[in-house]
Amino acid sequence: MTTAFLFPGQGSQSVGMGAGLADAFASAREVFAEVDEALGQHLFKLMREGPEDQLTLTENAQPALMAVSVATARVLKREFDVDVAAASFVAGHSLGEYSALCAAGAIPLAETARLLKTRGQAMQKAVPVGKGAMASLIGPKTDLALAEAAAAAGAEVGVCVVANDNNAGNIVISGEKAAVDRAIEKAKELGARAIPLNVSAPFHCPLMQPAADRMAEALAGVTIAAPTPPVVANVTARPETEPEAIRRLLVEQVTGRVRWRESVAWMAGEGGVGRFVEIGAGKVLTGMAKRIAPEVESLSLNTPEELEAFARG
Repeated sequence: MTTAFLFPGQGSQSVGMGAGLADAFASAREVFAEVDEALGQHLFKLMREGPEDQLTLTENAQPALMAVSVATARVLKREFDVDVAAASFVAGHSLGEYSALCAAGAIPLAETARLLKTRGQAMQKAVPVGKGAMASLIGPKTDLALAEAAAAAGAEVGVCVVANDNNAGNIVISGEKAAVDRAIEKAKELGARAIPLNVSAPFHCPLMQPAADRMAEALAGVTIAAPTPPVVANVTARPETEPEAIRRLLVEQVTGRVRWRESVAWMAGEGGVGRFVEIGAGKVLTGMAKRIAPEVESLSLNTPEELEAFARG
């Protein structure tokens, strides 16, 4: 069966994530130790014990989520002889794209951890607290056309764009607070529910340009190899293996839309994927994949028991 591995993004973090893997497998402990050393902080202790408000900080959540995903991939390979390289594609949601690239051999683990620490700090600093906002548009009437119309209404008073096209019924808008508030009103008029998100900054919108500039600097000094398998990029929703294109897309991703619905639909359609496997913390992407491509098997691997069952199956 053709498989694509999916790597979760921010919001999937929780205190205790990765602890079961670390307790069961030396290969997972190696990953967490290497990330701690690369960052010069006790990140795994924070992941295991909290406090939650510290783990949720963007600069901590991003490398932490990557560490759990890469630890899961390493355990799969080392303990169960299941290699990400044998899959058809990898894809990650926002920061998860870095996890995917690391697991596919494109960027070394320590470098990936440092890049995500920088990315988290840069995204946090790009917009003063309170100036930006994000909102989730949900419900059966919510589709991309509705979200675009709501964002256009918001854009009449400030920056407002569609940030995450997750799946039909779940689309996120981002921008200046007054503009997002106007977009929320419009979305409700059009029949969607709109929920303001408790986020520290307006991600994936033009206000993040300072963070994109910072990531361009950081990525310029990084050697990127061709990933095996190809990564389906957030910005294009198509597979990519060329290192310089990947570098450019990672910069564009900071201000650009996460085209997740299109990415999963492409993999399930033209890509011929018959199974989506989410590896890392939580099950958010598994739920999205089931809604986007219900005909394709979708599952998540979090625990030692799930990894063993997957390897046997």
